[in-house]
Amino acid sequence: MKPVRALSFVLLSTECLLSIEAFAPIGISHENRPTRWSGSTVRPNTRMYGEGSIDVSDLGITMDDMNAPLPDDMFQIASSGCESTSRIPSVDDEGCVWEETNDTMDVKLSIPGLRGQPPAALTLDITKNTATITAFGYAVWSCILRGECVPESLSFSATDGNDMVPYIEISLRKANPGDRWGGFIAQIGEDSIL
Repeated sequence: MKPVRALSFVLLSTECLLSIEAFAPIGISHENRPTRWSGSTVRPNTRMYGEGSIDVSDLGITMDDMNAPLPDDMFQIASSGCESTSRIPSVDDEGCVWEETNDTMDVKLSIPGLRGQPPAALTLDITKNTATITAFGYAVWSCILRGECVPESLSFSATDGNDMVPYIEISLRKANPGDRWGGFIAQIGEDSIL
């Protein structure tokens, strides 16, 4: 019968390095071998100088590079969610999917009440705090925005969606960069006929 070797599992923790060994019930043999974590933590091609200093001249980084401020877009965190496009509180159609960054808001609308409307007949009128969708020149859906936008920055498209419900994409810049809206729709407009 061949001896069975021990199986070693290594768990890394922020405070220590633990080794847990699981053994077979019979015929155990175990040998201690150096692991890549044992001994020095220095990579083989790294040159050490003095008290823990490392030569990184091959990376081409200067102290000016290290002291330069980080770009603002490096810390842009996008948040996203979905909301109902219906005025009826008990109906959550999740027809508004939004994503916001510090300075932009991107929205995808799929409003069930627009079923059958040709995308080419839809337009979007936007002010700094309202959005109105019209079909053949008639306002059919509107909302109050959760924040203020720059109307001139509007990008709008309407295409065919699932089940004959038009798929509307909206992208716009916020009037106050850095403000978090936490959604797109503050309230569905009273003039919405859907």
